Amino acid sequence: MSIVVTGATGHLGRHVVEQLLEKVPADQITAVVRTPEKAADFADRGVKIAVADYNTPETFDSLFSAGDKVLLISGNEFDKGRVQQHKVVLDAAKAAGVALFAYTSAPGSLTAALADDHRGTEEAILASGVPYVLLRNGWYNENFTEQLAPVLQYNAVTQAAGDGRVSSASRADYAAAAVAVLTGEGHENKTYELGGDEAWSFAEYAAELSKQTGKEIAYNAVSVEAYTGILTGAGLPEPFAAILAGVDASIEKGELVVATGDLSRLAGRPTTPIAESITAALKG
Repeated sequence: MSIVVTGATGHLGRHVVEQLLEKVPADQITAVVRTPEKAADFADRGVKIAVADYNTPETFDSLFSAGDKVLLISGNEFDKGRVQQHKVVLDAAKAAGVALFAYTSAPGSLTAALADDHRGTEEAILASGVPYVLLRNGWYNENFTEQLAPVLQYNAVTQAAGDGRVSSASRADYAAAAVAVLTGEGHENKTYELGGDEAWSFAEYAAELSKQTGKEIAYNAVSVEAYTGILTGAGLPEPFAAILAGVDASIEKGELVVATGDLSRLAGRPTTPIAESITAALKG
């Protein structure tokens, strides 16, 4: 039996593999990657490396074994038909007879277009009959703290989220929940709504940035249309800019407030406050 992690060298995948190494022997972990060179550090520590690509279905043909536990980290190629990509992994996992198929989804409350691929994937998983866990991840602190350069340049946090609040947490927190599911028992056919313990608004985010930098950073609330224009002006493709702006519209409606406590319960500790992630980003 192996614990198999797709997208293992991505932002979330790396956290998952690192935390798995603290819990189980390295030879029980398989890291699925497209570029094996990026996983050389894992290979050096005894992790099995499998090279496969969502866009090349045959690369998954003999990747899984009966009894494996699989974590499918959702793909980030928004223009490639993510549901179909995910089904490639699901079909191979079902054929192999895996014991558990975990998937990083989006909050059930999210109606933004970003959630469409997640809902489509969830439907395919439920229809497959494979024992599953849906890890409906809320927003990551790093989605914001890794984008501080323009904020600090213009002394403004610009979003289209009005007074909406976000229950975000760090990638390490979400990874801890995934690891708990992959190494624990009794999670079959469960859905977990995951979010940070404390929801915050962008006005509060700007105030925290002001406090930590000593600069006067304002919150500039704009319309969805204006925000889409700002993102495309910064070089994002228009369809992706529209998806991100749509998430802000959902934030304004309260759709990214997740108050279940599932994340801290699974992780076994409180989630990382946004202020802590800001501190880490400013130091970095």
